[in-house]
Amino acid sequence: MNLRLLLVAIAIINFILPLGLTPLFDLDEGAFSEATREMLESGNYITTYLDGSLRFDKPILIYWLQAFSVKLFGLNEFALRFPSAIAGLLWALAIYYFAKRAFNQKVAFWATLFMLSSLQINLIAKAAIADSLLNLFIATSIFSVWLYLDTQRKIYLYISFALIALGTLTKGPVAIMVPLVSLFLYMLLKNRLKEFFKIVFNPIGILIFLLIAAPWYILEYQDQGQKFIDGFFLKHNLQRFNTAFESHKGSYFYYIPVVILGILPFTTILVKTFNKIKSFFKSDLELFLLIWFIFVFIFFSFSGTKLPHYVIYGYSGLFILMGIFASNYYKKYNFWLIFPVVLLLIILFALPFLSTYIEPKNLYIKDILAGVDKSFGIKYLIFIIAALVIVVALLKIKLKLEYKSAIFALTFSSLINFIVIPSYGNLVQQPLKEAALYAKKHNLKVIRYGITMPSFLVYLESKSLKAKPTKGSVIITKSKSLKELGKYKVLYSKNGIYLVKLLD
Repeated sequence: MNLRLLLVAIAIINFILPLGLTPLFDLDEGAFSEATREMLESGNYITTYLDGSLRFDKPILIYWLQAFSVKLFGLNEFALRFPSAIAGLLWALAIYYFAKRAFNQKVAFWATLFMLSSLQINLIAKAAIADSLLNLFIATSIFSVWLYLDTQRKIYLYISFALIALGTLTKGPVAIMVPLVSLFLYMLLKNRLKEFFKIVFNPIGILIFLLIAAPWYILEYQDQGQKFIDGFFLKHNLQRFNTAFESHKGSYFYYIPVVILGILPFTTILVKTFNKIKSFFKSDLELFLLIWFIFVFIFFSFSGTKLPHYVIYGYSGLFILMGIFASNYYKKYNFWLIFPVVLLLIILFALPFLSTYIEPKNLYIKDILAGVDKSFGIKYLIFIIAALVIVVALLKIKLKLEYKSAIFALTFSSLINFIVIPSYGNLVQQPLKEAALYAKKHNLKVIRYGITMPSFLVYLESKSLKAKPTKGSVIITKSKSLKELGKYKVLYSKNGIYLVKLLD
């Protein structure tokens, strides 16, 4: 099979086929999806709301795309995740064609394979959140900047401004910061700051940026005024760097294990790539790509708020550097390449058994663990064993290295996408979906009590009732909150999720 077709097949298998396999996850798919549903319900396409309250977490573009997708495919997981999956495919395509143009087809193959199979990318690229779209715009804007530096063709500079504007409509100032600071640091090292400021203050580029990004920000300010400034710019941007927002904190070394795990199954290639880090200083482009990743890594390491997906903003450059290493030095599929994956598979196999030895104090967690046997059953264990056999058997099979590595990557990512994530989703999120569908079928008005999981509202297709629980009220809650409700009748329960009707 042609290697390009192989990459296309892996992209479709990883990014498109799993879209409808699992219920929406409440970190953070539930919130994005419910805000989109309420947008469609209200007809307000400027300001987003979550359960009737203002939501200033992110700008508007991802909601518009999700809304359009829902109009096409209906309100379901596939539709809500589809825009992110398409962004992921375009992101992979951009990596391939940039690496091919700047280096060669072999580097392009490896860089794209690493992106398509990466654990973190497979978790984020098709999720119903803004990050796949943002990473597409960050990567392509930086690629376009480099093409301008390389060719001096203004069209690439103007495209970069347009892409940064689209990124700013997707997630705000971070879409400006990552390309701008990466370019600044590179130009500073190359003693080209005068050229940097000429690029940044290009009047046509600035006009393009403003024409694309400014209208929604102006309309939103007109609609919400100071609440928009306080909620979006001060709370969800400035405070995220200054403080541990929503308790998402960590040490300065937080992103080291994140990257090591996130680049699986090719963590060994990552480590060996950094062993060759000195070689990247010999090439201007390789230095630029390295600066891009290191800046993102260091900046978010010092941020007060730490979330695993922040470091992905620098992964596109990292994948190409790994592709350069692989095309020059990766000659044999060996045990040390597969060792991190073998170790993870053993851990994944053992987890259902280890869960029986955990005795949490939190009743809800205890009820979740009680459902592990059903969600992580014999099918789960068989597929992990099968994946382990394939990964190890490839050591003995005579096959071209690229094909071996692609099978290795696809085996790992397919296990994650089709077995591990659905098993976890069935355990944690399926009860919320089933409870919501029960309430919707019986036309029940529901009060959320001690629970914030907005995916429930997506499946209910209604906002929660804003009222104090009284006799006859229908409540969605977790098992740990039941003792606070008095007498009740259970309408639905599973894995610590309860839909109940109050009796007094």
